[in-house]
Amino acid sequence: MSGGTHTIQYGDTTIAYDLSYAPRKTLAISVAPDLRVRVTAPPDTDLDAIAAKVRQRAPWILRQRRELARYLPATPPRQYRSGETHRYLGRQYRLHVVAGEPAVVGLTRGWLHVTTPDTDDTERVRQLLDGWYDTRARRVFPERLRAMLPRFTTVDVTEPALVIRPLEARWGSCSGAGTVTLNVRLIQAPKPHIDYVVVHELCHLVEHNHSKRFYALLDRMLPDWREQRRALNELALG
Repeated sequence: MSGGTHTIQYGDTTIAYDLSYAPRKTLAISVAPDLRVRVTAPPDTDLDAIAAKVRQRAPWILRQRRELARYLPATPPRQYRSGETHRYLGRQYRLHVVAGEPAVVGLTRGWLHVTTPDTDDTERVRQLLDGWYDTRARRVFPERLRAMLPRFTTVDVTEPALVIRPLEARWGSCSGAGTVTLNVRLIQAPKPHIDYVVVHELCHLVEHNHSKRFYALLDRMLPDWREQRRALNELALG
């Protein structure tokens, strides 16, 4: 028997769970108020069978987490004032908001400079930053997509349509029609993390679900994908 912490992958979401064994006939899954997932299994239950059950219950686990998260202490919201740090391509930049016109965002020497007529209008600062991130994403993401495509020549994948927009609960998706959608927040992550999401979605153009064939293809196209996925999921992006 092997208790401790284990993980399963559900789409682009990694779910960690604390496993323990007890003299019982059925496997139990619960989500604690601190959002930790706990699994109690009968003695000698096969680890693969436990993982399969957790993956089967993943939609319920995620719903429970969302509900319980409403009762956690609120994370202090961003103030969009000078001194905050914001990420771009994995690096942290200090925010510098100054009064002036025209309203513009610039990146120089470790600083994100935002010029706006009213520095107290933090909603306008947020909008300017969001627009800047969106513009950068529309420049960087197509470049990373084209950089990854040559890996797929042996499986006859051509450049798909690319959509860039905010996504609530995932880094990317691939539609049945072959359109790849990337979360604009990925522009805050290092390029190797962006490449992982791009390759993941390109693999879905060949294998449309998370089957063994899908993961075998992902292993071929990006051997270090597990490391990139872990690092991305641990990265705090605003």
